[in-house]
Amino acid sequence: MATTAQIETAVDLRRRATRSRRAVRVWLYIVLFVLFALFLVGGATRLTDSGLSITEWKPIHGVIPPLSEAQWQEELEKYRQIPEYQQINKGMSLEEFKTIFWWEWAHRLLARGVGLVMALPLAFFWLTGRLEGHLKPKLLGLLALGGFQGFVGWWMVSSGLSERVDVSQYRLATHLTLACIIFTAVMWVARGLAPHSQGPAGQGTRRFAGAIAFLVLFQIYLGALVAGLDAGMAYNTWPLMDGSLVPGDLFVQQPWWINLFENPKTVQFVHRLGAYVVLAAAIWHAFSAWRADPGTTHAHRALVLLGLILVQAAIGITALVLVVPFGWALVHHAFAIIVLGFAVAHWRGTVGPYPMPVGTLA
Repeated sequence: MATTAQIETAVDLRRRATRSRRAVRVWLYIVLFVLFALFLVGGATRLTDSGLSITEWKPIHGVIPPLSEAQWQEELEKYRQIPEYQQINKGMSLEEFKTIFWWEWAHRLLARGVGLVMALPLAFFWLTGRLEGHLKPKLLGLLALGGFQGFVGWWMVSSGLSERVDVSQYRLATHLTLACIIFTAVMWVARGLAPHSQGPAGQGTRRFAGAIAFLVLFQIYLGALVAGLDAGMAYNTWPLMDGSLVPGDLFVQQPWWINLFENPKTVQFVHRLGAYVVLAAAIWHAFSAWRADPGTTHAHRALVLLGLILVQAAIGITALVLVVPFGWALVHHAFAIIVLGFAVAHWRGTVGPYPMPVGTLA
């Protein structure tokens, strides 16, 4: 039988674990907020065609922007050497160049900031014994993935510096999808550290919630292909596309599968289909969750997720029929990340939290 001292020690350890878990969770939510800001600035960078304004990758020195007229002229001269300037923006003034430069510079600065917001608290929590053992490899992996994302970002930019007037849609989609995977993983860990008001959902609800999270992620990938090809600038009607529910000339390029990535008409049509699939899955999930777990937080979250997806669909349609104005396009981009974040949080909620550690946190 446990003594009073042993009980008090166990209670003290549990309190310490709870406080540490809360601190780590707050930190990860801050990381998510900074990541969301990075998504916003990255989306604006793409929408303003600013991504090629900085033609060199300088991870350390690049923190400092041009500080003199001579340095600004030097940056502009570098930009004048690439096809985008020569074929699209020839004659651009220095003031016009500064506008696109600042978007790309802010995007890179935020990306560096995410690394610091991730690395420094991670070191602190680790060294002070506040990290649960199972979290250490997960968080180290996320930090490494973030570093790799920086390389992928430059790999994307470099595709538009020599022969193209924009970046490769393949690389743009890879860059955005990897960013979403990082965001998803941080959300998964953070949500797993949060108290859950209810136990895990049934197996069917858990699996369906996971499937929807993956569908949303894939839909964002399809949206990145649309953005990379500027495919939303044409066929700006809904529900018909080019006068039909299923437009013609979807597979005019050879081999046929290349149309899925390089034919703007096909890419937009597939993105539309993806939206219908996500919406249908969300309706089915909400219905099945209420049947399997009626009145639970899992069922309520499934309804909220359906509502968010309906809002995102309305935003997407509005952006399309208005021929993708900057504001609506950015809202569509940002709300996609909100939907993804909630879908992952909902999925994690159906699984249940991480078990509380037993004994010390070492």
